[in-house]
Amino acid sequence: MLAIDFGTSNTVVAHWDGDRSRILSLPGLSRQDPNNPPIVPSQLYVEDAKAGQVVVGQAASDRGLDVKSDPRYFRNFKRGIGVDVRGFIPELDGVEVTPEQVGTWFLQAIVRAVQAKLGPDETDSWVFTVPVDSFEAYRQWLSHTVSSLGIEQLQLLDEPTAAALEYSLLDSRKLLIVDFGGGTLDLALVQPAKSTGGRAWGTIVKWGSSLLKTDQKQATTAKVLAKAAQTLGGADIDRWLAEAWCQMHNLQNNRLITRLAERVKMSLSTDTEATEVFFDDETFRSVELSAQRSQLDSLLRHNKLFERLETALDRVLLQARQRGISRADISAVVAVGGTCKIPAIRAWLDEQFGSEKVFDREPLEAIAKGALQLGRGIEVRDFLYHSYGIRYWNHQTNSHDWHPLIQAGLPYPLPDPVELVLGASVRDQPSVELVIGELGESNETVEVYFADGQLLARQRSNDRLQTHEKTIQALNDEPEKRTIAQLNPLGQPGSDRLLLQFQVDEQRRLCVTVEDLLTAQILQKNQPIIELR
Repeated sequence: MLAIDFGTSNTVVAHWDGDRSRILSLPGLSRQDPNNPPIVPSQLYVEDAKAGQVVVGQAASDRGLDVKSDPRYFRNFKRGIGVDVRGFIPELDGVEVTPEQVGTWFLQAIVRAVQAKLGPDETDSWVFTVPVDSFEAYRQWLSHTVSSLGIEQLQLLDEPTAAALEYSLLDSRKLLIVDFGGGTLDLALVQPAKSTGGRAWGTIVKWGSSLLKTDQKQATTAKVLAKAAQTLGGADIDRWLAEAWCQMHNLQNNRLITRLAERVKMSLSTDTEATEVFFDDETFRSVELSAQRSQLDSLLRHNKLFERLETALDRVLLQARQRGISRADISAVVAVGGTCKIPAIRAWLDEQFGSEKVFDREPLEAIAKGALQLGRGIEVRDFLYHSYGIRYWNHQTNSHDWHPLIQAGLPYPLPDPVELVLGASVRDQPSVELVIGELGESNETVEVYFADGQLLARQRSNDRLQTHEKTIQALNDEPEKRTIAQLNPLGQPGSDRLLLQFQVDEQRRLCVTVEDLLTAQILQKNQPIIELR
């Protein structure tokens, strides 16, 4: 089994080396640094879009392709996958280059490099980690991309839950995982404990013809107690610093300045001051771009980063209190992700929980290594992070609205099915269509857009006391996917016609049983509609 933590800034591949989990080094793709693990920078340069010729990972840096303001260079593209990108989508060599296309090229290079190094017998089972707040569109893209590479078995696991599996498997401590990476902030309260036996899995997306190789002994359970997420990460800090420089030195922001901001930010994790030199090819002007650690701390406060951290933490603690768990019951706080290496972030965690409770061992490797534990019989008991509803026409507002179907926070499989009765809306109706929506609730609105050749994500945060906004993604709003039942005889208004029973199974799929009340026939039996997130 292999595990991939596909991150906004870095990607990590883990595998079993005997009885030990190790980070896999991929020649040409991985960063070769004796003081750090061989991670793959999540970056890509397009040489020929039509032919799919790209330069991936460390190779782009080795060739100096990451220090140019070039529309063929892509970074932070993960943020745009599965969301509506506003503005102009760039076109290279006659090909529209969407975030999904860039992500596909990137993962293809990673998977093929792993397959070439380990061989087909060692690369048939994979676990991909995903952000807590990822919507189904992202999961579907990931599943399709991986399937196109001939992978037989695929499982998905939330990133902070994976980190919890790496840190503690055998005791019943409650661990708060703070996963602060390049693009997302994910928090999860997880309780590992001994299982009563049996075997279960994380979300199974695809099975091959053979079974996963697993330890048949008594399994360990990892129970997710609470979780929260925000679209916030190191990429935002890079942008804040770049914008401050541009204002200070009267510069036009571009990819190179943002890249230099990232370098300065990383240096400030160990040094109190850092400087990079920017050379403007158009004006032949050379500018020193520098920052002190105290200036970076002020920039974080100015952009309300710590308020947003508190908002996410408050959501987790509220969920925990609803389960009878207090802040004092949290045994340890585990900081993972590159952004957690910023001293001000670590100081905030120490202030919240006490330095004796905060750990940051292997911040870049923990997620990928923890995901490998699914291959050893780990049972992950999780709950739905988003709510789900059915779209209908609201005659009062003269627009579409959503009828709640399944609420966030419910464990899966659901203990009881959710029932819904439908009737025909017009005379001689031949079929019934349903559009299922994934309903997110957030205190922020995130816009992903292209500007000056860069893929950017901009947050518009609301006040913490305001009502949260709804973020809705339709899951099956395509003609061939909407129809849930054919009516024979044709449907007539004025009476109940269909009884629908919805269930979320152990593989986190929304399934429906459809009974025709007029004919007493079962038209569909536990039929999967869409996999939920």
